[in-house]
Amino acid sequence: MSIADLEQLSRLTIWTAIAIYALAFIVYALDISKRAQLAVERKDAVVRERVLVGAGVASGDITVPAASAPVARAADVAPAPRNVYARIATSLMWLAFLFHLGGTVMRGFAAGRVPWSNMYEFAMTGTLLIAAVYLGVLFRHDLRYLGTFISGMLVLLLGGSAVGFYVAITPLSDPLKSPWLVIHVFVATTATAFFALACGLSVLQLAQMRRDSKRASGLEVKHSFLDTIPGADKLEGLAYRFTIIGFILWTFTLIAGSIWANDAWGRYWGFDTKEVWTFVIWVLYAGYIHARATRGWRGARSAWLSIIGFVAVLFNFTIVNMFFKGLHAYSGLS
Repeated sequence: MSIADLEQLSRLTIWTAIAIYALAFIVYALDISKRAQLAVERKDAVVRERVLVGAGVASGDITVPAASAPVARAADVAPAPRNVYARIATSLMWLAFLFHLGGTVMRGFAAGRVPWSNMYEFAMTGTLLIAAVYLGVLFRHDLRYLGTFISGMLVLLLGGSAVGFYVAITPLSDPLKSPWLVIHVFVATTATAFFALACGLSVLQLAQMRRDSKRASGLEVKHSFLDTIPGADKLEGLAYRFTIIGFILWTFTLIAGSIWANDAWGRYWGFDTKEVWTFVIWVLYAGYIHARATRGWRGARSAWLSIIGFVAVLFNFTIVNMFFKGLHAYSGLS
């Protein structure tokens, strides 16, 4: 098989992965709808339980007092969900990930190097690692309620890059011919994957906090899928853990980039646009971790810092690469 054929097969495989990610997004959305329905059923079961306990239950000719009345548990009326849609969607995510991995590996073989030397390849590898981290974390934490956010993000980022950033394979420029290309970019994209999970959890945290605030004010709150996922505190704790992992990796990214810059250009730091934004992102997440750990920043403020940090990461990848000139202008776009 020629290099051109391998490259075209890689594109076809990546588009297949995008289609399956989109299908997973739809099924995850159905799971959200099912969760909302179950929340309503559980609410109705609890109401019936309170009625039975408060009024007593008739048994033959004898009325059983409320204190000894059998309790109609919510689980008896609305049993625990099997999350069929979530399992199907996660299986689709695994299938899409395998196609995604295959397309990325084929691009690398066709290029004769690691596939991350331009924006198309950065996006292809970065989204692959987001999917890998998400699927890997599922073995420890059931984050399938984040599936819609993650699969939707993968469709937008990978699909957008396949449409707008695709370029044919080209040789590496001289500064990229370094072992640091493998280390620096891989660690940076892995950090981005953890930041993406933290961002998704922070968005859900804000939604839960808004509901809690309405309840505290005595306002009526409609039952939704948010009733079937962890509370705001648990979501914030998970986001914080993932952010710490991402921050450690991003710190290494900053250090490795400086060492690579010294090898390539003879200086560790030159205030290049890409270097500055990488440092800005580090400062944002350092501020988030420090403020939450030492100043007690909890709730909405920490959630917004997490979201702003990830927006800065996306800005660094897209706007900085496309519109700012500098030594790191490796977008591959003309």
